[in-house]
Amino acid sequence: MVELLVAVSVIVVLGGLLLPAVDRSVAAARTAVCQQRLRQWAQAFAMYANANDGFYPHIDGLDRDNGPADQCGWVDVLPPLLHEKRWRDHPRYGFPGSASIFQCPSARLTSSNDYKYNPRRDGYFSYAMNSCLELDKDCWRAPGDGGVPMPSFLRADEVMEPARVILLFDQLVVPKLGYDGKLMNRSAGKYCGSYPKAFSAQHRRSGSRLGGSLLYCDGHVQWVASVWKPHWPEDLEVPPRDDPDWFPYPM
Repeated sequence: MVELLVAVSVIVVLGGLLLPAVDRSVAAARTAVCQQRLRQWAQAFAMYANANDGFYPHIDGLDRDNGPADQCGWVDVLPPLLHEKRWRDHPRYGFPGSASIFQCPSARLTSSNDYKYNPRRDGYFSYAMNSCLELDKDCWRAPGDGGVPMPSFLRADEVMEPARVILLFDQLVVPKLGYDGKLMNRSAGKYCGSYPKAFSAQHRRSGSRLGGSLLYCDGHVQWVASVWKPHWPEDLEVPPRDDPDWFPYPM
């Protein structure tokens, strides 16, 4: 009996030592898959720009309601370049989940009561395009200029520091982690374009260290602990116009 208790105690101790290591390994694997998916999106952005006079697609296309304007969001125009269905072509309750290129594998929805919308019915986004990339200039052609309006607001080749400007990032999906864990964000995961406060805190590195992955305009991917800067005021919604990490050509 004593030997059995000793053996059980050893197993429990070993389990306590191994489980954190296994947890970290699983988290690292998910991060690697997530970053590979971001690199695939980088290729799609580059292919799209090459085929559209150097322009990026729009962050969502939902602020336009005439003609092809509402079909110009990156989640609709880029997937065919990766041999995937457009976001709008998926049915209700059939939108891509964590196993698809649309999502980071670390993204996990919580109770539907936590959201202002129904993410399981209407779909959710664990990647968001940097919304500051649209706050530049209107590139839509007037009807008399010929051709279909350019579905974009930004020329990729005009980004001053492509290795520094954020293109896509891991978006917060769990509302209770909103605003640095201080306030609920019931719209978490609703939009495919967003600002720093939507940044994820889902990837565990070691211990309690959390963060997420960023895709930059030059195509490289990097894990960071946070995109929020200590000197920014708490009520800030849009990054300062002179911030070189978010704006393509800061003032």
